[in-house]
Amino acid sequence: MSEIIINEQNFETEVLNSSIPVVVDFWAPWCGPCKMIAPVIEELAAEYAGRVKVGKVNTDENMSISSKYQITSIPTIMFFKDKKAAQRIVGFKSKVELKKIIDSLL
Repeated sequence: MSEIIINEQNFETEVLNSSIPVVVDFWAPWCGPCKMIAPVIEELAAEYAGRVKVGKVNTDENMSISSKYQITSIPTIMFFKDKKAAQRIVGFKSKVELKKIIDSLL
């Protein structure tokens, strides 16, 4: 797994203070669509290694992050750049759609 596990302790360091764009997958173990998109997220982490950081936030275990970013449906994928949220998508999306967003941040 090349994604980073992001939690309340490391969110600021790994996401907000990152010098490169960050893709954050908000998910939960019981979520079917989250399981469907997980391999896509893993592939993106490998493809963009060194240029984009990819991480996962378990919404059940990190409720304060989920609340702060108003995560009401999962999977939600948020894209961060320059210390702030740049874009958000909700639900399963194709790898092609996700790559377009990532490429626009590079």
